[in-house]
Amino acid sequence: MSIRKVSFVSGEYYHIYNRGNSKQKIFHNKDDYLYFVKLLHVLNQKNNKQVRDQAHDIFISHKDDEPLVALGAYVLMPNHFHILITPTEEMNVSKFMQKICTGYVMYYNQKYKRSGSLFEGKFKSQHANNDRYLKYLFSYIHLNPVKLIDKNWKKKGIKNIQNAFDFLKSYEYSSYLDYLNKNKRPQQILLNTKAFPKYFFSNKEFNNEILEWINYDH
Repeated sequence: MSIRKVSFVSGEYYHIYNRGNSKQKIFHNKDDYLYFVKLLHVLNQKNNKQVRDQAHDIFISHKDDEPLVALGAYVLMPNHFHILITPTEEMNVSKFMQKICTGYVMYYNQKYKRSGSLFEGKFKSQHANNDRYLKYLFSYIHLNPVKLIDKNWKKKGIKNIQNAFDFLKSYEYSSYLDYLNKNKRPQQILLNTKAFPKYFFSNKEFNNEILEWINYDH
């Protein structure tokens, strides 16, 4: 996978996403999701390190590590992913995504005895160059799993809002629970919220923002 010839500026914010070829699944079970989450942590540093098999002790901080990016939010869906990041140096987004995607493709192809590309080309990116869009992305990314129980909710609205919230609270593969500070998961170490504007001053404010977008008249 070649590195993009795009300048990602330190201190700016980017919505990064990609999906499987022909919308094919890229995550089939909990182990797949967890491996990708591990990569988000372990490969977010200038020095390469190996992903160990342990499920939890991987999520520890290392004082000597130099992170490539600060991660503000993420969600993993069966056939795609979204992450919100800001780089510590200009080309770090490309370096980070090259490491993540290459590492996951190697894992996936070995596990499922296949070869060739898994993702639909290079990762896609959108520059969140204003507060309104950047703040919106925290809701957009975390609301993605609702499509798994109601794929047309954005067009028709949600009839049972409580059911949607209950599902989000049960969905393990996003940073939604970390923003609610539920269970204080080991995965919380992935996030560096200090690198992003403080839009939400409490868990309640964050949840109210999510609720506002769920009720938004599309």
